[in-house]
Amino acid sequence: MVELLATLVAIPSVSPMGRDVSGPEYLETRLTAWLEGFFSQLGVPWETREVLPGRSNVLARFDSPGARTTLLLDAHQDTVPVEGMVIPPFEPAIRDGRLYGRGACDVKGGMAAMLAAFARLVRERPAGAAHVVMSCTCDEEATAQGVKALAGLWSGAEPPSPLLPTAPDLALVAEPTGLNIIVAHKGAVRWKLRTRGRACHSSRPQEGNNAVYRMAEVLTALEHYAAALPQMVPAHPLCGGATLSVGRIAGGISVNTVPDECVIEIDRRVVPGEDPAGVIGHVGHWLRERLDVDFEMLPPWLDGATLSDHNNHGWADRLMGHITAVAGPREKQGAWYGTNASRIATTGVPGLVFGPGSIDQAHTIDEWIDLKQLRQAEEIYYRFCVSP
Repeated sequence: MVELLATLVAIPSVSPMGRDVSGPEYLETRLTAWLEGFFSQLGVPWETREVLPGRSNVLARFDSPGARTTLLLDAHQDTVPVEGMVIPPFEPAIRDGRLYGRGACDVKGGMAAMLAAFARLVRERPAGAAHVVMSCTCDEEATAQGVKALAGLWSGAEPPSPLLPTAPDLALVAEPTGLNIIVAHKGAVRWKLRTRGRACHSSRPQEGNNAVYRMAEVLTALEHYAAALPQMVPAHPLCGGATLSVGRIAGGISVNTVPDECVIEIDRRVVPGEDPAGVIGHVGHWLRERLDVDFEMLPPWLDGATLSDHNNHGWADRLMGHITAVAGPREKQGAWYGTNASRIATTGVPGLVFGPGSIDQAHTIDEWIDLKQLRQAEEIYYRFCVSP
């Protein structure tokens, strides 16, 4: 188990997230090739499907004679970038019961546990087990194109796959949950807002129209909007309230030119029960009622899908039985972050999020995972696949 995780961490698979992709650490290509070899050695049916240039999903299937249940185990291949890390990101090190390295926690630890459980199913072929499809998806950390293509296999948006010809009965998504079960989580709508002006020489600014000044008015109004959100949108009992944050701003071409354009990037967290499709329009209407500023909302690149707990508690109770037997009492929880489970849930498939490690260690400068939890997760995944 530990050797498997160390192997995964040592294979860089950084999501570009807008960065230069010329370096060897970017994209999932090498990890995808390793996974192809792993499933080939197991002797199970598998396939690779390119989703974006150089970025692919890998699927493998274990069939159990007489099974009526199909479980989908999903773990994403990509990690966040490594700038600012204080440890060698791709040189896994073990100290004090922890394994350090980029992706150790998010989410190669969960992937290693799933792969080990899947391999054990293939070797032992236990009676009564479910059919199990293992999916290793790309692009989770940025635009979620990998899981959208995965869900498209049974929803009709993608060419069908013999490995997953119909919708699974449950999707179990690996993320660092501390061996608790995430039954609901928020979604994110992300888009750009642009103000326009008229450029001129900065020595005569009165002859132009400064788009940065116009954006300053928008930003102040958005701060007020964010403060008012708790009164406009009821909080979810497990996930908390809706939020809005402005994370990036860009404008102007030089200090001696009045800028004719300014762009911000907005992150709006949606709670289960909200309609993500209405979020941008609501923000725009709120701003236009209060501002005399021309602005443009650009199309979102994240759609705000949430994970609701309306249809997954029975599955969660069964999974909890295995967790308790292996690792002791845990909880059903909600989360403020998003996962692949939300995109799968939009097709009507119940989803649960479960895995080793703490979300507090995800994306950190010294990312690590507790090896005891790693081993426990493998056993729990295996038991659940044997007796879902």
